[in-house]
Amino acid sequence: MVPTTLDPVDFVALARTVPSDAPFRHLIVPGFIVEGAQEGIEADYPRISHPGSFPLPSLSYGPRFAALIDALTGSKMRSLVCEKLDIDLTNRPVTVTVRGVSRSADGEIHTDSKFKLVTLLLYMNQSWESGHGRLRLLRSPTSLDDYASEVPPDRGTLLAFKNGPRAWHGFEPFEGPRRVIQVNWVRSEAVVRRERARHRFSAFMKRLFASEAL
Repeated sequence: MVPTTLDPVDFVALARTVPSDAPFRHLIVPGFIVEGAQEGIEADYPRISHPGSFPLPSLSYGPRFAALIDALTGSKMRSLVCEKLDIDLTNRPVTVTVRGVSRSADGEIHTDSKFKLVTLLLYMNQSWESGHGRLRLLRSPTSLDDYASEVPPDRGTLLAFKNGPRAWHGFEPFEGPRRVIQVNWVRSEAVVRRERARHRFSAFMKRLFASEAL
């Protein structure tokens, strides 16, 4: 696979990454955003001051962030994810949500919703010195200490995993800025419409209560 100057991400590094099946099928690619693109993407990142996930259509952002989203949701990414995670995503729609702030209640042990086939996370924090807020891929749902891999939300780190009933993950509570883009390939367009509506309503209520608290 030959990279182009138009790619803000390192597809070659992803193609070379060997996935792991412990504790469930996943892959981790540090430094996935190409050198020289990170600063512009961060400048164009949506301004998010409230915790929670916000659907992409509800946010304002610049062209370099938009180019990153195009790369994450395009056919090249889909093809590599299919190959690496051994899953057929043909004709499966994709959703994108964005986070900017973590609250102390976030990070509890969970598996993703059944309608999500694959979860892709791209972290966008310049540095991460805290021991908390590091996503752990867990062997069981009983303890955050029983993990096979820990993924610090460092600048440009990519994580992708196949969803399933044993794909437990979580992180120790962290409160403060924690930027992450989440891409999901899901089962149907009906799911996309429902989730967009749900996230829009949730985002509206978060902003409403925040404004009333001022």
